[in-house]
Amino acid sequence: MLKCRALWRKLAPLTRSASTVCRHNVKSTALKNGRTQVLVPAAHMSTGPAGGGGNENAIYVMLVGAACLGGGAYAYMTVKGDSKRYEERILEISSRSSKQAPESQPLVSPEPEEEAADTSEESIPAAEPPGETESASAAEELVTEAPPPAEPEAVQEAPAEPAVESPPEAEPAAAPESAPLTIPSHAPYLLIGGGTASFAAARSIRARDPGAKVLIVTDEPDLPYMRPPLSKELWFSDDPSVTETLRFKQWNGKERSIFFQPSSFYVKPEELTSAENGGVAVLTGKKVIQMDVRGNKVKLDDDTEISYDKCLIATGGVPRNLQVIEKAGDEVMKRTTLFRKIEDFKSLDSVSRNVKSITIIGGGFLGSELACALGRRSSETGLEVIQMFPEKGNMGKVLPEYLSNWTTEKVKKEGVRIVPEALVKSVIFKDDKLEIRLKDGRQVKTDHIVAAVGLEPNVDLAKSAGLEVDSDFGGFRVNAELQARSNIWVAGDAACFYDIRLGRRRVEHHDHAVVSGRLAGENMTGASKPYWHQSMFWSDLGPDVGYEAIGIVDSSLPTVGVFAKATSKDTPKAATEQSGTGIRSESETEATAISPVASSTSAPIVEHKDEYGKGVIFYLRDKVVVGIILWNVFNRMPIARKIIKDGEEHADLNEVAKLFNIHED
Repeated sequence: MLKCRALWRKLAPLTRSASTVCRHNVKSTALKNGRTQVLVPAAHMSTGPAGGGGNENAIYVMLVGAACLGGGAYAYMTVKGDSKRYEERILEISSRSSKQAPESQPLVSPEPEEEAADTSEESIPAAEPPGETESASAAEELVTEAPPPAEPEAVQEAPAEPAVESPPEAEPAAAPESAPLTIPSHAPYLLIGGGTASFAAARSIRARDPGAKVLIVTDEPDLPYMRPPLSKELWFSDDPSVTETLRFKQWNGKERSIFFQPSSFYVKPEELTSAENGGVAVLTGKKVIQMDVRGNKVKLDDDTEISYDKCLIATGGVPRNLQVIEKAGDEVMKRTTLFRKIEDFKSLDSVSRNVKSITIIGGGFLGSELACALGRRSSETGLEVIQMFPEKGNMGKVLPEYLSNWTTEKVKKEGVRIVPEALVKSVIFKDDKLEIRLKDGRQVKTDHIVAAVGLEPNVDLAKSAGLEVDSDFGGFRVNAELQARSNIWVAGDAACFYDIRLGRRRVEHHDHAVVSGRLAGENMTGASKPYWHQSMFWSDLGPDVGYEAIGIVDSSLPTVGVFAKATSKDTPKAATEQSGTGIRSESETEATAISPVASSTSAPIVEHKDEYGKGVIFYLRDKVVVGIILWNVFNRMPIARKIIKDGEEHADLNEVAKLFNIHED
């Protein structure tokens, strides 16, 4: 019954159409034969009277019958053909699915639950103005922020062709492409450099412009990651596969990856242009070699061109080397590490397990951290660790002499042999050893050298872009909004900015990279905010001694130190356990520092003392505090920031030191 109804619905229009055609044909024939309409009235056609009407009715009936038969035949053939094609389609799909399923199964990697959980931590806004919510815990801020919802990277897999996914935070580099990479020809927001500043800027742009399409171009093979753990926590990991997982335990015991976000957070570069909700894409292993500022485009090392609407330069810096090492030949160079990237950490870790002696040249932040880290390892493996520097003591360019001497003794206790006042004259490869000759005649033999002698800002793009490089500090000169041109901004190590309190400066620390990148991202979306944030930096000599600094900390300046006896709570490890953050001095608002509660206990100012458990060191210029170091004093950075911001003379720094409550048990 149902089939008959369906057939009638198909045949009814055809019948009506045939009837109409026949009527028109009959009328047309009558006109051609000279007949009047009186001879073919409608009544005659229905009753069939004599006079010729019967023949016409017969013709009409025959035509209608033929149309019905033709329509029925057509409907039968159509239904039968559709049924046959349907069966063939089902058979084809079933056959294709059974063939493809076994091939695709090995490509899918299971996602560890513990790693996936890392990206679901507490979300922290990415676009807060610098100075209002300060980013001392900068890496924590960037990592824990959850990916924006409804972005194109959440597209589900097709059942017949499962996509290849990388485990969250377990994949050090971007997944290899199975097909040639299609590079976008245009990016509304182009970020040059794949470090902390670029990632912070991308977060800020997306926070203010949720549909923004951001392309990060980096010459490194890895997705954006934080650099501090490379010289700190990763060396203290008990995991033998740490060089592959790049996961570490913070001083508070919490485990995490050095990558800000897993690969699933990012949009594929070839899909960025068509991404409906925008997103952040990372083009790895590509270097920008030329900028056309007038044409708003850049050129990559493979001659590909990408145009942009707005561009951020966050190229960071490259490690310096000693000229005597560069001139010493290939045998010396291949036994020398310039420590900066993930590959440098992996290389040095391997070297430290296969040689008998490593010498670190440099007594600054990086050199001292690596010396302590390798020194701890020496007690287990018998590795000889040597640290040499031109200053009298460790961190001699930063710490006052008495504190530098104390730090030197601390590093010695970690198993490091110290060679102070060492000026390298030459390095040669002899008898399968590196022989370091100093200008005073001393010689040091070693298997491997780590040159930790500073950072050179990467300004290779300055010439083609016509951007100004500061002759005193290096780096691209920018205005208060971190702007070098109308649609070009600079952030991070490569930016030489004007500090309204301390003058023109260039800062090479993590917190500055986060805050300057975040502000540059805001200004790229039209915020027009000046940069007045006083960034901090920190260093750990293991889990027991750490310090945080702000402003200009130069040992050539007059200093005043106020110290107190330390307790078990006054260590980097204890501070992170209490705050729950991986990086000390958790972000505090500016309001925290307006009304600090001072300690009522008097504190004597000391310049020389055998033990420096915890304290505050003030750096003065024209009797005004321009720099502060908090020695084993944590979560007090907003107070230090406000003191420098006020720029006032202080008659008694002993009273100022009370603001930090260093005499509390």
